[in-house]
Amino acid sequence: MKILLLPVALCLLTLTSFAQNFTFGQITYDEMDFDRKKIDSTANAVVLKEFGTTSIQKDDNTGQVELIFEYHTKIKIYNKKGFSAANIVIPMYKDENREELFSDLKASTFNYIDGNFVETVMDRKAIFLENRSKYTRLTKFTLPNLKEGSVIEYSYRLKSPRLFNFKTWEFQSDLPKVYSEYLVYIPGIYNYNVSLRGYQKLTDQKVELSKDCLRFNGVNIDCSKITYLMKDIPAFVEEENMTAPSNFKSAIYFELSDFTSPNGAKTSYTKTWKDVDYELTTDKSFGAQMKRKDLYKDLMATIIKDAPDDLQKANAIYAYIKKQIKWNNYYGVFTEDNIKKSLETRSGSVADINLNLIAALSAANLDAEAVILSTRENGSINKLYPVISDFNYVVAKVNIGDKSYLLDASEPLLPFGLLPLRCINDQGRVINLKKASYWIDLKASQKNTTSYILQGKLNPDGKLTGLLTTYSQGYAAYNKRKDIKKYGSIDEYVEKIDERLPRIKIKHFEINNVDSIENTLTEKFEVEFNMIDGTANKQFYLSPFFINTITKNPFNLNERTYPVDLGAATDERISIQITMPYQYEVLEKPKDMAMGLPDSGGRYLLNTSFENNILTLTQALQLNHAIYEPDQYLYLKEFYSKIIQTQKSEYLFKKAN
Repeated sequence: MKILLLPVALCLLTLTSFAQNFTFGQITYDEMDFDRKKIDSTANAVVLKEFGTTSIQKDDNTGQVELIFEYHTKIKIYNKKGFSAANIVIPMYKDENREELFSDLKASTFNYIDGNFVETVMDRKAIFLENRSKYTRLTKFTLPNLKEGSVIEYSYRLKSPRLFNFKTWEFQSDLPKVYSEYLVYIPGIYNYNVSLRGYQKLTDQKVELSKDCLRFNGVNIDCSKITYLMKDIPAFVEEENMTAPSNFKSAIYFELSDFTSPNGAKTSYTKTWKDVDYELTTDKSFGAQMKRKDLYKDLMATIIKDAPDDLQKANAIYAYIKKQIKWNNYYGVFTEDNIKKSLETRSGSVADINLNLIAALSAANLDAEAVILSTRENGSINKLYPVISDFNYVVAKVNIGDKSYLLDASEPLLPFGLLPLRCINDQGRVINLKKASYWIDLKASQKNTTSYILQGKLNPDGKLTGLLTTYSQGYAAYNKRKDIKKYGSIDEYVEKIDERLPRIKIKHFEINNVDSIENTLTEKFEVEFNMIDGTANKQFYLSPFFINTITKNPFNLNERTYPVDLGAATDERISIQITMPYQYEVLEKPKDMAMGLPDSGGRYLLNTSFENNILTLTQALQLNHAIYEPDQYLYLKEFYSKIIQTQKSEYLFKKAN
């Protein structure tokens, strides 16, 4: 991913301006008849134009300096699948004291009917507000009277108190764009670090001087007027196995570096980690909570009474916190109130729970630290300078001997030392109460491991009966346990499996270690299902690929510009042994296979045999890396394509004379 750093200060260069904003409601024949083949022949909708502008202005009523963002776009819809482009969601930030305000919405749909452009104006009643979280509110609306071939257009204004982050502009979205232009006015007293992320390059960038754009404390301030332009932008297509799309979409990001008041006083907002370390370790909602060993002074003897060493002590404390405090599904680096309250109410956020864990580990004289991180869906972290708002999660780190363990006590079903996949996102920052902070890699400590063993026999009526045993470890076991716990009992879980698999009848079952999360989860099912119509025919086909068959390639793009991020390596093994009812000869069988990915990235092994009237199949699929770079994508695509073709093959049996 390319990141271009562009420190923005007052610039005195004046160049010719771009087209800038366009008049609302002026639809042309060229726009109505735009040929999508010019940009993407498969597109269901295309952004014909979009224009945005952000400026810093002073509110005359409140005296507050605010960001003003204005947006305007025009979109051509080609078919019913493209109707989703008319469902608009605009996120707005809010907290206890400040919020972003939405206004001046104009939205219309244009259709070409009987030689005329017909406009349908959206009713104001079509606007809905939704509180997504404590800090985010959504404005939603859908444009009316959609038809195949419609052009939709809308514009709005957003007023924001968030000067630090200015306003991000996403050139790339899930729709291809013909023309995208962003104009910013940055007063000379504000200095921003600007980064261009993603793989698409700017078509052009121009800078002008805008005189007297802001009056601040009685002084007129000049602005840098900067225009960013990108044309013919391909759609960003999301596939599975990726972190936040914002990490890879082409976009302009702004972060406030410093502010210089008209009297010359300078305030720096780009801090060093030394500054941030001090702020965090002294913060009443973070560092002060890590120090609360006193909460566990009287409890600790009971918690660790059966623990003979430090590792067992850490395990006991981890289990205790998981049991005592239930996660309320809120993320965060800082506690909502304090860890004492969450311990008393037995409920809290990720920060409440894991800062409790750190305090408890410290009370047992264990070396415990905090690790702040950004979850996979939250996006990447700026490592050039600390931006605390980039982080949205905190976990514990305990150091025992020469090993370190990362712990998240918000998930009761996680074994010791295994983080949830949402936390496996590049690096986190370790915060220590006495030492300087440092980066740590966030890697999965276990694989996604599953083994299937089937021992059965094919009966004369074509039904297979046998014992299917599944062993799950690591993330596979964690996900399976979460699935089981959704139901009121194991019996109910098995009933749902029976319903989802109508061909298979589960006659008896045994599931072990559901709650013993440090052990292998074992499922044993006595099964019966129809493999073929019957064995009376002299010849018949039989497919041995009926356990976790891969029927769809997860990698379908011609090119992927972002990594395949699985979070953890994968190891799946299948062993099948089927005794046949009569003596048979094999006329055809699946070909044995052994193929691998470059750089020891993985392998697929298949061995089949038929001896002494017993069909045997062993299959192994291993993906050895958690992350595959874009240049490895086509290898993965071909790898899975060959597996799918292999698993379409069958045995052809003939009754022996």
